[in-house]
Amino acid sequence: MVMNGENPANGDRSDSASGDGAAPVGLRERKKRLTYQAVSDAAITMFLERGFDKVSVAEVAAAADISKPTLFRYFPAKEDLVLHRFADHEDEAARVVTGRAPDETPLDALRRHFLDGLDRRDPVTGLCDVPQVLAFLRLLYGTPSLVARLHAYQGRSEAALARALGGRVPDRLAAGQIVAVQRILALENWRRIDAGESADRVYAGAVQAAEEAFVQLRTGLEPPS
Repeated sequence: MVMNGENPANGDRSDSASGDGAAPVGLRERKKRLTYQAVSDAAITMFLERGFDKVSVAEVAAAADISKPTLFRYFPAKEDLVLHRFADHEDEAARVVTGRAPDETPLDALRRHFLDGLDRRDPVTGLCDVPQVLAFLRLLYGTPSLVARLHAYQGRSEAALARALGGRVPDRLAAGQIVAVQRILALENWRRIDAGESADRVYAGAVQAAEEAFVQLRTGLEPPS
């Protein structure tokens, strides 16, 4: 999931060099990202107004003032016009693990990161009641083809995390469990908010559920007493 609390269509990382040592992004890449953003913005606006299945790719291309073949060069499938917003989060868990402090375990780093996301009301945790964010998530979870396509993005996130953990079979098993836990926690938070609760009201229960989930990850499949 992507977007910040201000704009449900904001998912790209900064185009300039960041404090983590990333290299500056070149002009060509910046223009490419802007095109991605503009086309996806146009598509999501139309999908929210009329429904995903009622808007054609040709209509999106026309609204973005590009040809249909050009659109497909940027977005291989119609669903990617929406799920492009998740692309920046595919390696987020892996980045948390590789960027952790020397004395911090991978699981401790991921727990800290998730709890920090709850505190910030990061939409990726499901704990965000900004109307634009809720509209985006209703579009996503209410469209079966988008939910199905989302599994591919989550699979890549799991693979990236497994590599960051070491790439062995136990690492792949751990990555699968961690990604599943984060997905379930976020979905539960969103369901409560979608049912009418505020993010502030859900927060305490979301923190407790996250703490218990990470204890269960640490101890195995036996739930905490």
